[in-house]
Amino acid sequence: MPALIFKPARSAMQSGTARTEEWVLEQQAVTPREIDPLMGWTSTRDMAGEVTLTFATKEEAIAYAERNGITYVLSEPQVRKPVRKSYSDNFKFGRVGSWTH
Repeated sequence: MPALIFKPARSAMQSGTARTEEWVLEQQAVTPREIDPLMGWTSTRDMAGEVTLTFATKEEAIAYAERNGITYVLSEPQVRKPVRKSYSDNFKFGRVGSWTH
């Protein structure tokens, strides 16, 4: 299975942009997970799915994958325009939306 090169999105619990500026190369596990008969835990013998590498640029991640013979799929991030809105805009006189409370 090919590795995935992407730029992670920020989580819903995160207001800043920490750890979203780097590119990640994440390999997929080749063998499926199996259930341990004694404890019932899921496990795998393939460590490739556990490794996540981070790079400063997309080109570095692609060069690493090509240098090591890793097939990859590149996922470009969607650019989101910043929202500039203040709290007082919710109560201004010429508000376009309706009140919902």
